Amino acid sequence: MARILTLTLNPALDLTVQLPRLEPGQVNRSDAMHTHAAGKGVNVAQVLADLGHQVTVSGFLGVDNLQAFETLFARRGFIDAFIRVPGETRTNIKLAESDGRITDINGLGPRVSEVAQQALLDRLEQIAPGHDAVVVAGSLPQGVSAQWLQALIGRLKELGLKVALDTSGEALRAGIKAGPWLVKPNSEELAQVLGYGVVSVAAQADAAERLHAQGIRHVVISHGADGVNWFSVGAALHATPPKVGVASTVGAGDSLLAGMLHGLLSADTPEQTLRTATAIAALAVTQIGFGIGDAAQLARLEQGVRVRALTEQ
Repeated sequence: MARILTLTLNPALDLTVQLPRLEPGQVNRSDAMHTHAAGKGVNVAQVLADLGHQVTVSGFLGVDNLQAFETLFARRGFIDAFIRVPGETRTNIKLAESDGRITDINGLGPRVSEVAQQALLDRLEQIAPGHDAVVVAGSLPQGVSAQWLQALIGRLKELGLKVALDTSGEALRAGIKAGPWLVKPNSEELAQVLGYGVVSVAAQADAAERLHAQGIRHVVISHGADGVNWFSVGAALHATPPKVGVASTVGAGDSLLAGMLHGLLSADTPEQTLRTATAIAALAVTQIGFGIGDAAQLARLEQGVRVRALTEQ
């Protein structure tokens, strides 16, 4: 299996509140609450570990609430290369209603100094060699610019790593300029960056061709319950997931990204790569939390995924 580095520059403690229905302005009573050490790169790392890969996790962590993260890293066997910074890692509140609707209230995160940013760059210079790929995922904390992210991706490429990028807004716009190996936006995130709609397959294919010209080999565009379109150089596939009961959509995109990386680094066929990744994402929405806890259920879901060339109807 592969050695994979995940970078979560703005991790979070996810507080998920399950309730029958959110009534704004009223007193709401929850059915359950769950707290998870999270952030997109941390979520990806958990799925990759369940798939058998050796994972190093890095980014910035606030020193005032480390315990949940350090406990997770130890339990999962992750190599911890996070830079500690003053303050608290942010808390994100997820309001999960019984019909599957999620309301997110995301925190800002600590302010990261230039000294801490340089410390992360120095650490990556030491640890990045020897890894097969790096996932750069999630939002940017206060103090970290999109231009810094662009330079970071460029340096990771120079160190010989395949870079998979999953972010949005200005961070995605800047990251694309660095030409990562793979990007995984949804259609809304991609449209925001490109400045035009990419709803149709033709528009997405055109956008992917432009991104390929910038050195991006794989463009994975997620559509939630409607599936995923994958444009690689010379091929385009669509996967339709099976119908499942939705507990929470949090982490579905992260699970998809982990599955894609797994297949690509394991030399699976494109069809098998996309089928497995889509099944992993479908499994993710049936649970609160991250990872592959039921291999038998994953196998059943995989049988229900339909993969076809995008030229097919």
